[in-house]
Amino acid sequence: MNLLKDILFGVSISAVSGSTTTMVNAITFDSRKVGLDDVFVAIKGVLTDGHKYIEKAIDSGAVCIVCETMPEQLIDGVVYVEVDNANKALAIMASNYYGNPSRNLKLIGITGTNGKTTISSLLYQLFKKAGFKVGLISTIKIMVDDKEFKTLHTTPDALTINKYLALMNDEGVEFCFMEVSSHGIHQKRTEGLQFEGAIFTNLTHDHLDYHKSFADYRDTKKSLFDNLSKKAFALTNIDDKNGLVMVQNTKARKVTYALKTYADYRAQILENQFDGQLLRIDEDQLWTKLIGSFNAYNVLAIYATADLLGLEKLETLRLLSELDTVDGRFQYHISKEKITAIVDYAHTPDALKNVLETIETLRTGNENVITVVGCGGDRDKSKRPVMGKIAAQMSDKVIFTSDNPRSELPAVIIEEMEAGVEPQYVGKVLSIENRKQAIKTACQLAMPKDIILIAGKGHETYQETNGKRIDFDDFKIVREVLRTLDK
Repeated sequence: MNLLKDILFGVSISAVSGSTTTMVNAITFDSRKVGLDDVFVAIKGVLTDGHKYIEKAIDSGAVCIVCETMPEQLIDGVVYVEVDNANKALAIMASNYYGNPSRNLKLIGITGTNGKTTISSLLYQLFKKAGFKVGLISTIKIMVDDKEFKTLHTTPDALTINKYLALMNDEGVEFCFMEVSSHGIHQKRTEGLQFEGAIFTNLTHDHLDYHKSFADYRDTKKSLFDNLSKKAFALTNIDDKNGLVMVQNTKARKVTYALKTYADYRAQILENQFDGQLLRIDEDQLWTKLIGSFNAYNVLAIYATADLLGLEKLETLRLLSELDTVDGRFQYHISKEKITAIVDYAHTPDALKNVLETIETLRTGNENVITVVGCGGDRDKSKRPVMGKIAAQMSDKVIFTSDNPRSELPAVIIEEMEAGVEPQYVGKVLSIENRKQAIKTACQLAMPKDIILIAGKGHETYQETNGKRIDFDDFKIVREVLRTLDK
């Protein structure tokens, strides 16, 4: 049990009805999970408003209600706390409830449109190899040193974040690397966390269904840096036109990295092949298994972060050379017929363009590039024709298919992708709704030495349609199909 006023420490409170010396058990924002003596936080979400469930929460045993609008009728024995922003209040309360665990380790936040998962996952790997106890909070999974936990969101809710950070404290974790999404920042899930540093990767077209404008999307990302303390570092990619914008108001120490511009940390691509690339970082050379210019930026950000956190530079380069690619990020399989299949999470126009540009630098020109791509349902519709245009323009053959249709009709999503295809490229395009059949068709069309790119889902091991998730793994499917064709 905890004292309510201790949990509320630091929360901006407008009004209180009842005593904050009440003892409480747990915090929840899901009325279905309320138990005896719990605090229920009423969140105004995208799909529903938690204020509708205040009465239900009290019936289930809630002893305190945190809300943005006081109910008309207040029940005796229940404490009501009115706040300006319930999401922000929840995050601060979660930190207090779990003993402010972010203060007991070095937490690094990684934000940007592309590269978050690769950078966070490989920083986790690198620091593990260097002998540290390390945590990871990413799109793919949560790691508490060697223990793995599943995650459904890039940035989990504030209670989940602090629960696992507290578990990391218990396990003696020294460093934690965390993806920070624009949704997570906007919904205040990271409020109350103490960051040792933050990394900005890049900013391109994404999530405009949620943010409504690119400026809003950019400024949401920027707020992570605005809130850093002067003891933290802000590492930014200044080859991106928003790189300096991100850090213009931060109190943290500003540090830059780039491939094209003068910066604190610089890299140059010397060689680029299917099995890796040779980089020059500062004055040293590094062979890495990660391919393409986008990965050169990722590797450089990892190198810079390791240096800022006190690792010895040559040791960092040695460890970087040992790191493997992250699942679903330019993950490839070469068949007996020398057909190369690449699975990549590219689900934004810029990410798709980057992957296809990387393939272009690696091919001899005699192979066909066959791209299988879709767009997610119930997400930013404006990027669909743009991705259709890029795929058709930069591939020899294209198959438009389903991604995660969610509640939308796959045929409608595909039509919106087709609308972006320029007339001269229409003849390249096939549309096959069934993703497995689309992958199979790409494999059947491929000749020896051809390259198949399967974009959009990457590491995901499911496909979501009408609220149901079925097992679906692009990499397993394409590998199985190619092995069958090899026989």
